[in-house]
Amino acid sequence: MNGGPSGFNNAPVTRAFVIASGIFTVFFGIQGRFNKLGLSYEDIFRNFRLWKLIVSGFAFSSAPELMFGLYLLYYFRVFERQIGSNKYSVFILFSIIVSFLFEVLALALLKDPSTNLLTSGPYGLIFASFVPFFFDIPVSTRFRVFGVRFSDKSFIYLAGLQLFLSSWKRSMLPGICGIFAGSLYRLNFFHIRKAKFPEFVASFFSRLSWPSVGSSSAAPSRNVVGSVPSYTGRQVERSYPSPTPSSIEPPEDSIAMLVSMGFDRNSARQALVHARNDVNAATNILLEAQSH
Repeated sequence: MNGGPSGFNNAPVTRAFVIASGIFTVFFGIQGRFNKLGLSYEDIFRNFRLWKLIVSGFAFSSAPELMFGLYLLYYFRVFERQIGSNKYSVFILFSIIVSFLFEVLALALLKDPSTNLLTSGPYGLIFASFVPFFFDIPVSTRFRVFGVRFSDKSFIYLAGLQLFLSSWKRSMLPGICGIFAGSLYRLNFFHIRKAKFPEFVASFFSRLSWPSVGSSSAAPSRNVVGSVPSYTGRQVERSYPSPTPSSIEPPEDSIAMLVSMGFDRNSARQALVHARNDVNAATNILLEAQSH
């Protein structure tokens, strides 16, 4: 269970978010302003420090939090590969906004103007991602350590627990708010799971981000429970015209990459033929076939 192919292949939105989070954290760390990034009652209800509201959604407040946070963001790129960059952008925005609203409500109830009650960082997005991780990602291996049962998902949970407890109350509250946000998304609150941005918004991240890191080597071919369902080649053919005779046979590693995202092998191959071996375009074809 490694989230599919290595690197940020087919995950441009995740790549942009990870880069932004790293840059913000390093920038404020160099300036020694880590301790000033946490949100408090005073920041929101009295001084309204807009820069804090924005920065606190990206910059972690310590190096250990940055390490575990970026690791989790990197792993959760699997969800962008499953639902596509467009819908994942909606998930990010929804998670950040809803978790922030819960945090504001918590600060309003606590009313403690003297301390920074909430640590900074994209806790809303990270812990919202644990909801689909719990329900949709299957356990592939189990093992025992000193008589205690673990699974391959245990390492992700342990990293999340470390981040959740990193600053005690200051980090636990944003984590809980993120879980609430992820639960509302899964419950399809306001039909949010059907929402999409205009196509240029998601494609903007592809142009903005640095080139993909890591190889696009083939991952083990298996369907992921709860991911995008498999579709037959007939559904792809109904949605798109037949390929031209000059189409080149898709490379095996591209087919395997789509299969690792949960698509049927035959459907993945036909989508690549229609998309002229463009993996991103083939992914969009398969996702659109899902809605038909």
